[in-house]
Amino acid sequence: MSRTIAVCDIGGTHARFALAEIDRGGVVSLSDPVILKTAAYSSFQAAWEEFGKRAGHDLPSELGMSFAGPVGGEVLKLTNNPWVIRPALLEERLGVTSARIVNDFGAVGYAVATLSADRFHHLSGPEIPLPSVGVTTIIGPGTGLGVAQVLRTSHGSHVIETEGGHVDFAPLDTLEDQILGILRRTLRRVSVERIVAGSGLANIYHALSEIEGKPSRHGDDLALWAAALSGSDPLAVVALDRLFLSLGAVAGDLALAHGANSVVIAGGLGYRLRDRFATSGFADRFIAKGRFERRTQAIPVKLITHPEPGLYGAAAAYAEEHP
Repeated sequence: MSRTIAVCDIGGTHARFALAEIDRGGVVSLSDPVILKTAAYSSFQAAWEEFGKRAGHDLPSELGMSFAGPVGGEVLKLTNNPWVIRPALLEERLGVTSARIVNDFGAVGYAVATLSADRFHHLSGPEIPLPSVGVTTIIGPGTGLGVAQVLRTSHGSHVIETEGGHVDFAPLDTLEDQILGILRRTLRRVSVERIVAGSGLANIYHALSEIEGKPSRHGDDLALWAAALSGSDPLAVVALDRLFLSLGAVAGDLALAHGANSVVIAGGLGYRLRDRFATSGFADRFIAKGRFERRTQAIPVKLITHPEPGLYGAAAAYAEEHP
């Protein structure tokens, strides 16, 4: 018998809430999401109460949660947001008696493992479906850089949550050497998330401005992204080109590290930039792995097109554990 659960996808910028119908370990349907800015609410509880007001009725006591940070332990802290969540208090404060909490890209992993083929758009490599056996690497540029794996076997799928977005950035040419040197002045350690994520464009742009001896024209990320996408600032366009190059390189590195036979790009930023992959240097950098080029050339790269993979995946993760 199907039942309705609450699901949420808690990120650094937005908190998404919805109701999901689950049945026999799978997701039947997902309601339209309620999307709240995390900066507008002091806590997860305040956002949950707003979701309840908008729903217009009591919320279910079962919850699937996607969380943008490490999970496990008594206290959950967001990587890019000051909210703190204590799982032991969910029943007392929210009336939640049963919960499954997974890392945000673990949730995307559950979505990748369970969504149908028509929810994926081909980006590069062989134009074939995601293989039914093997490892799929998932990488998602957004507020941060999420990374996960799905291991498919003849006995089912296993989602592996990771913090792969925090590995070290490795420059591949002299310009990237300079960019890294500039960023090291203010950042104790430069991870790939500092380059291949929403804020990465600003980091690259300001470094390029210094290299060329030009003033930085954009004071905030929104204005910079608008200039890069419209082409109104040539240096911002170059910075975006560099972001794509680095995304390709990082995706290829992770595929080799994971022993993957497929890659899926996720994350809000990846979806918004979907039309630019074909004309960017992403595919060239993804393949350029020296002695392993024949292997990376054989890897299909897809873009997940479900509008709310975090919510869907949170529901799928809960349904798997509580069929």
